[in-house]
Amino acid sequence: MSSSSCPLCQEPGGLEILHTPKWRIVRVEDENFPAFYRLIWQSHVAEFSDLSAVDRLACMEAVALIERVLREALQPTKINLATLGNVVPHLHWHVVARFDWDSHFPNPIWGAPLRSLQSPARERLPLSLEELDARVRSAFEAA
Repeated sequence: MSSSSCPLCQEPGGLEILHTPKWRIVRVEDENFPAFYRLIWQSHVAEFSDLSAVDRLACMEAVALIERVLREALQPTKINLATLGNVVPHLHWHVVARFDWDSHFPNPIWGAPLRSLQSPARERLPLSLEELDARVRSAFEAA
């Protein structure tokens, strides 16, 4: 896939939270998984090993910082990290806060749901998504 046909080169990939020269952070607007963020590498590379050692370190530090914010703000049961790229071969990391009450837990979010929720998942979070987004931005500004 070339950068001209790559959806992550052509579109934000979610609600943009933060943009740097190397990567951007977006929140995926998914009603079942409201605390689902992506770190998307700005240049079109397919694999993590395509990055220099310095860029790999910067990428993983950013992923870890998103994870820390989600853990502190939400106290989830687990954080899922994934970089699949099977459908969109553009380097991006999924950082998803998971809860024992979510529709798919403990299975992956891409599998079949195990239960339905009585109320929207975002209403079960201890703070609003806007506040969570602000905490993610603030953590990077302070770093």
